[in-house]
Parts: sequence; C-alpha cells; structure tokens
Amino acid sequence: MKRTVLASAMARKVIVGLVMACVVMVMASVVMVARAQEAVSPNGRLTLRTEGQEVLVCRDGQQVLTLTGMPFEAKQGRTPLQFVGQVKADYQMLSGKRRHCTNEANEYRAVLVHGECWVVRLYNDGLAFRYEYSNLRKGPHPTEPTAYRIPEGMRRWMQQWTDSYEGFFPLTTTYRVDPVPSYSAVSKSPEGYNNRWGYPALLEPVDGVFVLISEANIERRQSASYLQNDGEIYRVKPAENEVSVRGEWHTPWRVAIVGGLKDVVESTLVTDVSEPCQLDDTRWIQPGVVSWVYWAYNHGSNDFRIIKKYVDMAATLHLPYVLIDAEWDTMKDGYTIEDAVRYAKSQGVKPLIWYNSSVGWVDGAPTPKFRLNKAEEREKEFAWCEQLGVAGVKIDFFSGDNQMNMDYCLNLLECAARHHLLVNFHGATVPRGWQRTYPNLLSTEGVYGAEWYNNVATFTAQAAAHNATLPFTRNVVGPMDYTPCAFSDSQHPHITTHAHELALTVLFESGLQHLADKPESYFAQPKEVWNFLSTLPAAWDETRFVSGYPGESVVLARRSGDTWYVAGINGTDSVKEIPLPLGDVAAGKGHVVAFLDSGDEQEKWNIRPLDGALPPSLTCQPRGGFVLVVNGHDRIYLAASGKDVRVSEEGRAPTPQLEYVMQLRVAIGEAYEVGARPQGNRYVVPITGGTFEGPLLRGTILSGGADYQLRSPDGSHTSLEAIYSIRTDDGVCIHVRNQGIISTAKDEHGQDSFYFKAAPRFEAPTDSPYAWLNHALFVCSPTSSPDGSIFLDVWKVK
Repeated sequence: MKRTVLASAMARKVIVGLVMACVVMVMASVVMVARAQEAVSPNGRLTLRTEGQEVLVCRDGQQVLTLTGMPFEAKQGRTPLQFVGQVKADYQMLSGKRRHCTNEANEYRAVLVHGECWVVRLYNDGLAFRYEYSNLRKGPHPTEPTAYRIPEGMRRWMQQWTDSYEGFFPLTTTYRVDPVPSYSAVSKSPEGYNNRWGYPALLEPVDGVFVLISEANIERRQSASYLQNDGEIYRVKPAENEVSVRGEWHTPWRVAIVGGLKDVVESTLVTDVSEPCQLDDTRWIQPGVVSWVYWAYNHGSNDFRIIKKYVDMAATLHLPYVLIDAEWDTMKDGYTIEDAVRYAKSQGVKPLIWYNSSVGWVDGAPTPKFRLNKAEEREKEFAWCEQLGVAGVKIDFFSGDNQMNMDYCLNLLECAARHHLLVNFHGATVPRGWQRTYPNLLSTEGVYGAEWYNNVATFTAQAAAHNATLPFTRNVVGPMDYTPCAFSDSQHPHITTHAHELALTVLFESGLQHLADKPESYFAQPKEVWNFLSTLPAAWDETRFVSGYPGESVVLARRSGDTWYVAGINGTDSVKEIPLPLGDVAAGKGHVVAFLDSGDEQEKWNIRPLDGALPPSLTCQPRGGFVLVVNGHDRIYLAASGKDVRVSEEGRAPTPQLEYVMQLRVAIGEAYEVGARPQGNRYVVPITGGTFEGPLLRGTILSGGADYQLRSPDGSHTSLEAIYSIRTDDGVCIHVRNQGIISTAKDEHGQDSFYFKAAPRFEAPTDSPYAWLNHALFVCSPTSSPDGSIFLDVWKVK
C-alpha cells in the first residue's frame, strides 16, 4: 500500500513536471513570437516594431521615433519584418572625427504593397533604411512613403531649408515657425508657417535621449531630399530628379542616429552606410590648416600683395595651405595666378584655388566661371591645376539638392581625384557620406559660419549659442568649413572671447580648417597661440563627447596621435560652470597649466599653472571658452580667455608628424663591387634615370648618379649613400643626397627584423619655387619593384 501511494505521488510529480515544462515551453514560444515581431540592434537597446502602417522605434523600451504611413504588404500569420543577417563596417578615414571606424547592425527586410523592399539596419547608435526596387518600367522615380511623426511639445533643433544650408538651428517645441524671408526657396504651409526643413534635424523625444535625422550615400541618378511637414507629419521629399529609371534602383539611406548626446556626437553612421573609398591611391590626400583671405577684406584674391601676406602667414605659422579665393583670374597690377602659385610653393605652402560652379549664382557673381561644367573643359582645367602645382580646389555657389547638382558634384570629385586635387564644396549641400567614398573631399560649407560677420548684424548676438549647437547638429554628419577663430572684427563685431574663438578650431571638425582672421591679428597674439595653430591637426584619430547641451555649452575631446585636445565653449550670455568629466583622457597626467577667463578686455589671455589633478569643472565667462592640450606624456595645457600668457617649458615636445611629399621611381643599373674595406665590402649601384611625382612637384631623375653601399662583413648591415640629381617639370634641377640603412639583425625583442629606411636631403635653388626643400628634414621608405627599380616614398618631418 505504501509502495502504491509512493508510486502515485511520484507519478503526480512527473505529471506536474511535464505540465510545468510545457508551460515553460509555451512561455518561451510566446517570448520568441513577441521577439519576432520586432527588430533589434546588436546590443539589444534599440528595437523597432511595426503596428499597422506605423514603425515604432524604441530605445531601452522608450518610444523615441515614429515612422507613419508605411504600406507594408499584409501576410497572415507573419510579421512584415524578416531578419536577413548582420552587417559590419570596418574602415579607415583620412579625415573626420575618427580614423578607424567600426559599426555593426542587424538587417531586416519587409515587402511593401507595390512589391518594393524596405531594407532597415539597426545599429547600436541608430538605424538606416532605404527602399529597393526591381523590374521598374522606364519612367519617373517612385514616390517615397517615408514620413516622421514629430509631436507638438517635443524639443527640436531644425534648420529651415535653404539651398546653401546656411541657417540657425533654434530650439523650439512646435512646427509653428515663421519662415525666414531672406532664405532661398521659402516654403509656407497654408497657415503661413515654414514647412520645409533641411538636414540634419535634432530631436529630444525623451529627456536625455536624442534622435538626429539625416540621409547618406547619394549616388548617381539620385537627388538629395529635405523634410516637408503638414502639422506633425514630416515627409521625406526628394528634390527635383528628371532622370528616368528602369529595372533596379534604390533610394539613398535615410538615417536616424539614436541615443544620448555622446552617441549622437560620436556617431559615424553617415559614413558607415556610405560606399567605400573609390580611390586606389590616397597618399597625396593630406588634411591641414589653411590661411584664408576673404573674411578680413570681404573680397576675393585679385591683389597679389594681399595673397602674399596670407602666404607669408601660412609659412610663419607652418600652415600647409593657403587659399587663393575668387577673382584670381583678374589679378591686378600685372600679376597672374601663376605668380601667386609660384610664390606660395617657394615658401613651402601648398595653394588651393577657388572656382564658381556656374550652376547657382552666376549673374553678378565672381569669376572664374564656366570652366568646370563640361567634362572635357573640366578635365583640361584640373590637368592645368595639377601641372601648375595647385593642391586643391574650392568650388562655390551650387543650386540646391537636385539630381543634376548631385551628379555634378560626383563628376567634380572623380575628376579632381584623377588630378590629385583636394576638394572643398562651398555654397553646397551638407555632407551625406561622400567623404568616405571620395576622401579628397576634405570639407564642405553648408553651415552658417563666421563669413556671416561680413553680411548681417544678427550673427553677432547669436553666434555663441549657434556655435554651441553645431557640434550636436551640422558637424555630426561631416566636415564643416565654418572658417573659425577670428580675434579681430570684420564688417560686424564679434562678442565671443578669444578662447571661445580658439576652441572652435578643435570643436569644429574640417579636413581643411580655414583660419578666418587677418595675418596681423594672429601675429598680435602671444607666441603660445602661434605654436598652438602651428601644430593644430585637421584630422582626428578619436573624438569623445565630454559634456554639454545644444545651445548652452559643449566640451569635446579629440585625439591626434598621443595628444588630446579638449575644447569647450559657453553658448550663453551668463557665467557658466562647465563640467569636465574627462576620465582616462587625463588619467596619469600630473601638471596642469590653466588658461582661465578673466573678463578683462585689456588682457585677453591668461595661462597659470595648476598643481594636481584637473578640476572637475571650469567657470566660463559669458560666451567664453577654453582649450586643453594633453600631450600624452606628463603635461596638460589649458587655454582659455584671461590674463598673462606664459606656458611652462617643462614636459616633452609633441611627437613629430609626417607629411607626404612624393614618390621617386628610381631606375638602377647593374651593381658592381669596388672591393673590401676595413668596415666591409663597398658596392656601387648606378642610377640610370626614373621619375618622381607628388602634391607639389614632379619630374624626372637624371642619369649619372649612384648609390654607394658599404656592406658589413657578416652581411647583416648595409650603409647606403645615394647621390644624384632630379629635374622638375618646370626645369628646376635639385641635388639629392640620401643616406640610409639596410639591416637584417635582430630587433630589441630578439626577433629577426628587416629594416630599410633612409633620410634624403635636398638642395634646391634659393630663388626657385622649391627652396622650401632646403629648410626641412625628410625620411623615406624604399621598396623594390618587379622590374628592378626602387620606389622611394618621401615624407617631410613637421
């Protein structure tokens, strides 16, 4: 009996266990079904689910963005979204906020009612989606359904659309905004409010969570788009596109960066979804700081004497570039653009020159015009630039986002790359990822920048708040040619402090960073400011958001090599305590030299040493700022507006940087042995000719030289000394003496190591455009080619 009761009890336990197992399985199935109804980012924090014709985007369970009117194809018993796989991005950038970019996403697809496919990728820092079509009949582009719901009361920073994207991003909580009368293509709703908006648009749907809406990867046959609203519904409206499509076609990526301000500011999502680099050789692409003539004179570059001043400024401050602006084709007093370029090159400064795109502002606009519009004329013009020694072009006055302009920009970038020309688009649309695909695009205007001190009085009062908004909006999506850092006044005064202005050179990322002020203004600053500008990077290995809020303040930390630059500004008209949670940026760094705001109009600068760790915050004067330079060793320099500039001489110097100069392709003859010497065997390798080419010079290698080699008795070490001459394409002879080492000995870790490096010295005529070669040190990395010649890649030590 007991045995029977026990058996019954055991049976009941088994049955209960089976029932519980079934319940667990059912619950797991329910969870799996619920999970299948939504898309999720790799880290699980960002989710997307469909409800009818709406797409709801959530972060950490909070809804932050709604897409409405999505015509999903309804299929009974299945979710519209189907998981496809994982997408990973891992690439290098030559300029921008980060050198090495990585990201990953989960990709999903859904079929829409007309058969097109909606492709969406959920990244940890946002989402990107586009529409893919197949079997299209020849005709106009399909109508895109994308529409965002932005409810009244939501905080937003949005720019009213204008073809130059030169406008403010004012904070508001409503769509009821009066249009700016001076903007091009003013668009009004029936209520009389502005209803056309440009990218990027920043929203704060939940306290501390932000969404930045933009687009990326404009390709041929595509136009860019804008947002047009009807009340709370903001629709994506592609600009004019008259090209017919057939067969397969897709839209650009629509992008929404989602997260805290750190996620938004540090995101590379716009380039992550853009096409990889299309250039085989990018060694000639060198970001750098530029001296710029226009701001101080409100005029172009038809005066050689003024151009000379800016060349001399660049040479004195060791800036790599000078921009020769508009009207260089009408130079006064008998000078020509050739004279200006020749003078710049003679001082070791690489010239950039300006062109009118001749599709936007043409009548009454400055020259040169109509030189780039036709393919054959563009090719001829850029070939002339390359031969002359021009390093890059600034192309201005485009006419909006239509397909014609987009294709034109792509044609310009490709042709410029063929002729080793850097590109800066002005009066143009904002970046949409082309800086990854064509890394010779180092900057784009598309911003209400310091140039506006020349135009209107309104910029003076609004500049500080505007400056504190741009790192959260416009500069997130790509390089921004704001032309920062003016210590004097142009046509209208500025009321930001000197340190605020200095901080903009770090806060505003641009592969070509144009300094706006006149030479005498920079030379009136302390030597420490000169040194700061002389070593200022224009490309960054890493960018970190430190603190701030749009329009109020911002602090960013950017790293170049082992040096951190930390910059912050106060965007308000009141004294403000700005937090500095720097974490490992300042870890292990001891001595601090602080540049603090004094508010003294007579003494603009102050640097004083601070012992111990960095303070947790800094007090900034109204519209003030600061810069910290953490040199990677044991020194921190903090620059801000105040009194008495003195920088301690303690600490190590910054790590030298290298600038690419050229590649020599040296043809050599058969080596012969001279005989044994006390130090080893002597060999001679005849140099029989060759060519060389670089951003600032090109030409041929003259025969008659030789490489004199001394090989150690054990063969592990060879000393080299090559002596020969080269002739540039414009007939200048330059003597070369190149000393180097070939070593096959063990390295400091005891490992077998092959080492082949050299240090060339150049002797150029002092009255030639290449005299700068006499005043610098160079290093080179030789390699051999299959045909037996030697390639020497040469860098200048900066």
